[in-house]
Amino acid sequence: MDPATLARVLLLTGNPGVGKTTVIRAVPALLPGWHLAGFTTEEILEAGRRLGFRGTTLDGLETVIAHVSFTGPARVGKYGVDVRAIDNLAGVLDPQFVADAYIVDEIGRMECLSTALVAAVRGLLAAPVRLVATVAARGRGLIAEVKAHPGAVLWQVTRANRSSLPAEVAAWLAATR
Repeated sequence: MDPATLARVLLLTGNPGVGKTTVIRAVPALLPGWHLAGFTTEEILEAGRRLGFRGTTLDGLETVIAHVSFTGPARVGKYGVDVRAIDNLAGVLDPQFVADAYIVDEIGRMECLSTALVAAVRGLLAAPVRLVATVAARGRGLIAEVKAHPGAVLWQVTRANRSSLPAEVAAWLAATR
């Protein structure tokens, strides 16, 4: 059997700022009638300066997951990370929710500080569910683990293909349903 037919995990990767989040945020609108679970992240900008990151569940709950003003030991670069906020986002990744597919934006260094998120993603990888996730271009631990998963395919997001990818992701999901 062709390994591509076994794929149930679609990973979108690429350089920071290339449009991975833009691609994944467009997918739910292309799947009317689907029950999707998961979350997306976005930059918090002020006067063109990135101050942090916000996570939003697909049902609209928002939380700030990192900010330059956050103090504490959990840090990625200049950002203090609210690990509990990421833990809360991870709560929507339970395979018991019986979603048609799960959306995770992103599996990166910041998100991997949450043991709840790491466990939730591992739970999705172990369950017979469809997962579409953005993943950091480089990294160890969970980042490398999801890329090596036998049911995963990895698509590179570029400036040249990012506008066509939402429809391609939706078609991939429909073909795996």
